[in-house]
Amino acid sequence: MSDTPVLSVRDLRIGYDGKTVLEKIDFDVARGEVFVILGGSGCGKSTLLRTMIGLIKPLAGSVKVDGEEFLGVGGAARVAMLRKFGVLYQSSALFSSMTLVENVSLPLEEFTELPKDAIEIIAKTKLRLVGLEGFEGHLPSEISGGMKKRAGVARALSLDPRILFLDEPSAGLDPITSAELDRLILDIRDALGTTMVLVTHELPSIYAVADRCIVLEKARHTIVARGRPADLRDTSDDPYVRAFFRRTTLTEA
Repeated sequence: MSDTPVLSVRDLRIGYDGKTVLEKIDFDVARGEVFVILGGSGCGKSTLLRTMIGLIKPLAGSVKVDGEEFLGVGGAARVAMLRKFGVLYQSSALFSSMTLVENVSLPLEEFTELPKDAIEIIAKTKLRLVGLEGFEGHLPSEISGGMKKRAGVARALSLDPRILFLDEPSAGLDPITSAELDRLILDIRDALGTTMVLVTHELPSIYAVADRCIVLEKARHTIVARGRPADLRDTSDDPYVRAFFRRTTLTEA
């Protein structure tokens, strides 16, 4: 297996209207890793994710996928690289007028030339993978919030992506449902070898799933720590990082 990182970010700078949101962003994500981007509200976590998947154009920097530059690539090459991504948005972003199997089928219909019956089989397989067998014909309004998240994961997995990006996957979920989603993330990684990049500030989820993480801080506009969550909690000499992982105030850190 190649040692080339599946995702490599170098000197990324992001901003709007002359204001810097993030700068000097550098990190690699290894194949099969669960990598977490974390930090307080407004620090730029989701902005960084949207930049990595091409929804926001950065002011400077590089994002490479399997060693190939992604930013600025167009045409068929861009489509080919986008097929390596799966994305679970915070709201799940399911189409309310479509059944779950129809929602999961959408990427297959758009990016492949598979026959309709094959697409339906794949979509049902993805729903079964996330524990939604028997709910294929349900509308999003007919299922719980946790099930909507699972359906969103199934759709994100429809094209067998190399990297699955998840934006605040536990947002709005109760602790038990959140823990079940954490378990699903690890099960998918272990079964499929999918690389995971999560944006979150939920400490229980961070400790449960993260192999490594980076910590963003709003005041400094950059990465202020990186490593294993438990190591950062126990050994960091940065007051903000200690306060974040120990759930204390800065004066107590």
